[in-house]
Amino acid sequence: MIEPGQFTYRRIHRASRELLFDCMTQPERLAHFWGPAGTTTPVGGITVDLRPGGAFEMVMVNYTDGSQHTMRAVYVEVRRPERLVWTEPGVEGGMITTLTFTDLGDGRTEVVTHQTNVPAMFADPWAREGFETSLSRFDEYVAALTELTANRSD
Repeated sequence: MIEPGQFTYRRIHRASRELLFDCMTQPERLAHFWGPAGTTTPVGGITVDLRPGGAFEMVMVNYTDGSQHTMRAVYVEVRRPERLVWTEPGVEGGMITTLTFTDLGDGRTEVVTHQTNVPAMFADPWAREGFETSLSRFDEYVAALTELTANRSD
């Protein structure tokens, strides 16, 4: 049972956990998928200071009207390639996001995204749908990367 203000998402990818961790921590990779559908996140608007206490910031730009939304977070834990934790102290309640990368032993990796202290504005169905489109964009990006790698080795 999930407690109020908590969400958990599970995805399985045909990729190493090292690659998936790198996708979540390298600006040139994050720019390909970060943000909900209808937005872009230019690489110049991404800050990754990959250490506990380091900044993790994104400026997402809406395709339609050019409006910008900035996500500001601070890394709490960085354990490559198995775990990544950040908190968003400016968000009511100090939302915490934990990503866990588990090697399934068959060339696949399970990525579990667990969020706690999720404020009501991020818990409504519209916001959840937007978050899930970002996860889908990540899925598509990783699938394209692994297909490209497979084609190069043929």
